Amino acid sequence: MNSKAEGGRDAQLKHTGLRPGWTTGACATAATTAAYTALLTGDFPDPVTITLPRGQTPSFALAVEELGDGRAMAGVVKDAGDDPDVTHGALIRATVRRLPAGSGVVFRAGPGVGTVTRPGLPLPVGEPAVNPVPRRMMRDHVAEVAARCGGDGDVEITISVDHGEEIARSTWNPRLGIVGGLSVLGTTGIVVPYSCSAWIDSIRRGVDVARAAGRTHVAGCTGSTSERTVVAEYGLPEDALLDMGDFAGAVLKYVRRHPVDRLTICGGFAKLSKLAAGHLDLHSARSQVDKGFLAALARSGGADEALTAEIADANTGLAALQLCRAAGVPLGDLVAVKARDEARAVLRGAPVAVDVICIDRAGTVVGRSPVL
Repeated sequence: MNSKAEGGRDAQLKHTGLRPGWTTGACATAATTAAYTALLTGDFPDPVTITLPRGQTPSFALAVEELGDGRAMAGVVKDAGDDPDVTHGALIRATVRRLPAGSGVVFRAGPGVGTVTRPGLPLPVGEPAVNPVPRRMMRDHVAEVAARCGGDGDVEITISVDHGEEIARSTWNPRLGIVGGLSVLGTTGIVVPYSCSAWIDSIRRGVDVARAAGRTHVAGCTGSTSERTVVAEYGLPEDALLDMGDFAGAVLKYVRRHPVDRLTICGGFAKLSKLAAGHLDLHSARSQVDKGFLAALARSGGADEALTAEIADANTGLAALQLCRAAGVPLGDLVAVKARDEARAVLRGAPVAVDVICIDRAGTVVGRSPVL
């Protein structure tokens, strides 16, 4: 068996037989690239090709295009592949307008894209809900088009989503204080489709491949950012990485029956706070961050009454973490230790040492447990 070729995240996806799709961030980047190219040259590239953070170069057909005086608009219909994404089929539009020299790239929320109104998200209050990685992708592509077509790269980018405000009612945005529409999301540009049965089967196969390759240390990761973190921390090879997504329970139950010497669980602080609270399915539709639980945990770590109340009323898990870090309360470590203990409970005495690493959206380690 060629375990290197058959292991890791890409092999898991291939094994599911599910078709991946594109994030709203990738679609917005494609639309922006086409619109800015037309603004500088008079012609819309169709299809338009972009480069994703991991080097893939997909092409997108344009659904709409419009060229005016000092502005251009292009739109791409989102294809989420086989994922049951509420934004599948949505029309993502980017309108690019020239700005005075030195203005840089400015983002605006058009119809159907939300605005941040509460703290605790990776964007300041008042900003369009266009997340950091899609912003970076759009800036990079604007710079590339400017260099190729003779522009200065000083533009305003307005992202809009047809019927986005209506679609957003089916998401957590209203509860998070994102008003007026959807968020433009994505860290890799690719939507990884999740069929529960297919993905859980792929996790099991990933464990089998790692064991067959003689791996004694494997890592269950919630996504690509956490994968990069454990590779940087431990130098694990690709076939030791399990893309567990939201299915922490599937990893733990299979490793219980098919042990390895050591299991590292790595993921976002908010997701792993759900594991710490006893949830084995970390999907937002099936478990939520319990701020009351976080408040009680913080109190056990030294938070006073006022801070405990603030945490219980926090907008997001990230906001709770930020409050604790400012006060010197190690909430990240407390969550990691509690998540490790919950994982060990599911393992039921299997001979597997466990540690947990919590990260923020940028991949910075914000909490870790000892190996036990």
